[in-house]
Formats: sequence, C-alpha cells, structure tokens
Amino acid sequence: MLPRLPVHDAQVPAAGALNVDHVAHFVPDRAAAAAALARLGFTTTPFSEQFHRLQADGPLVPAGTGNRCVMLREGYLEFLTPFMDTPVAGQLRDAIARYTGVHLIAYGTADAEADHARLSAAGFAPLPPVRLQREADALSGTDAPRTTTTVRFVVTRTPPGTMPEGRIQFCGHQTPEGVWQERWLDHPNRAAGLRRVFLVLADPAEAATRYARYAGVPSGLLYGPAGTEFVQQTGRGALHLMDAAAFQAQFDPDHAVALPPLPWIAGYELSSDDLAATRATIEAGGTPVAMLPDGRLRVVLPPELGGFILFSARSAA
Repeated sequence: MLPRLPVHDAQVPAAGALNVDHVAHFVPDRAAAAAALARLGFTTTPFSEQFHRLQADGPLVPAGTGNRCVMLREGYLEFLTPFMDTPVAGQLRDAIARYTGVHLIAYGTADAEADHARLSAAGFAPLPPVRLQREADALSGTDAPRTTTTVRFVVTRTPPGTMPEGRIQFCGHQTPEGVWQERWLDHPNRAAGLRRVFLVLADPAEAATRYARYAGVPSGLLYGPAGTEFVQQTGRGALHLMDAAAFQAQFDPDHAVALPPLPWIAGYELSSDDLAATRATIEAGGTPVAMLPDGRLRVVLPPELGGFILFSARSAA
C-alpha cells in the first residue's frame, strides 16, 4: 500500500469547496505527445488505459481512452488519447477534429454526489456519476519490484454540448496517494502547480454567469488592457474567461498563437520554483520562450500538444 502524505490530502478540497484539479489535452498520438512533453522538461507518468463502471454495481468496461499525466504539487495535467471505438473515444476524436489541445477542465471536489444534486437543481441535467479507475505504476522504494496500484475517481459531468467550451466536470479523488506519487512530482523545468486556466469566448459575460451557476462559485469582472475578462476564483486556482481581444492584448501581441474557432480552452498558467531554470530547460529542448511585460513566461506548445502555457514564479500572487 502506498503511503498517504500531506501532499495527497492537499489535493482534495474541504467539504463544500472546489479547486482547479486538472486540465486535459486531447491528443491524437500518445507517443508524439510524450516526446514533446519530454522536450519541454516535464516528467510524465506511464501510459495507462482507463476503465469505468456505467452503474455503481456494474462491470468494469474499457473507456477506449488512455492517458499520461504530468503530476504537480498542486493539481496536474492530463494528456488523453482515444484508441478504441467507444462512445467516450468518439467524443475525444470529435473534439480533436476541432483542435488539438485542452478540452477538459476538472474542478476538484470532496463530494461529486453533492455536485450532481446542485447541477440538477440548476437545470444542467447531469449524467449519473461515473466511477472511473485505472491501474497506475507503483514503486514503494528504489530496490522494490514494480507493481501496480488501482486509482479511483468519481466524476460528475453533463451531456456533451451542455458546456460548449468542452468537458467541464467535477472529479473526486478516492486514492490521491496513487496519483500523486513523489517520484513524478519533480520536473526538470521546475513546474510546481496549476494556477489558472484561460478560456477564449465570443461572449465572456454569458459564460461567466453560466460558470457561476455550474460550479456554485461567483465570477468577477476584470478590466484589462483591452476586451472583457472575468475570473472565477476557487479555493485553489482560477478560471479566466475572456474575449479574443483581451487574450491577444495580454498574452499574444505578436500573434504567435493560432486561434481556432471559438470557444477555445486556450491554455493555463503553471507556477515554477525557478523561472530561470524553466526558461533554460524549455529553450534547450528547442521550444522558444517569450517573456511578457509582467515577467511571466509564455510557451506556445508544439502541435502535438496544442495551446500555450504561462509560467510564473511560485512566490508571485
């Protein structure tokens, strides 16, 4: 059995609260995505096939998808690939046809069942909670034989298309010690935590109202250098909802990022323990890094991954 440590307990929010748990890229080629992540200086978990129970007492069946993850000390990044002919895999392929990149945002929750009740009351017609599990590589010591451990989640989501930005769901971790293993938490590029997620929308005011109802967390208006932007602050991490003008003014004045048809989950911000090391590692891997006026680093991700990442100092507010 893997030990339960403070870093594991920190991933699960208090009852009644939410955090930004993870985002997921939908990628067509798992080997190409893994190679791109290595060049960027990320440590990744082994590829793992996913299974789920469609009913609480039903059999385990393949989801038709698998993932690699980049585990952070706060949250994580997921890279999902379809490889079978299943309804879930078909949803991924449809999303990838629109663009390769982030199509999923997961709020971390302590009670996915309560989130289901709230979504129902708010008129979102959520699907029954899904109990997902997968086998994760486990290693209890440097000389110990490799084994596997089963990691389990309860996921609450709404029907496809309910949230046009992508799969916006609630994830309750039942075995965080199997997901956040210490050997996967250190990265050559010094990435430390998932801080913000950026969504580009035609009507951010409408989306801000909808996300407040969806998560039960208010969205506040920000006044940026151009355009309109709202922020939804959770117990840990935030969603930024903006129009294309605000996105380009803040993060893409050189038009280095190609915008797909909106809505678009454009990217996210990670904290770094050492921004100089972050920049040096990523540039050594062949990817350009731009410094924004506020000191954050912007990395336009290669097409195997899609989107962009901002890096900020872990000590920065």
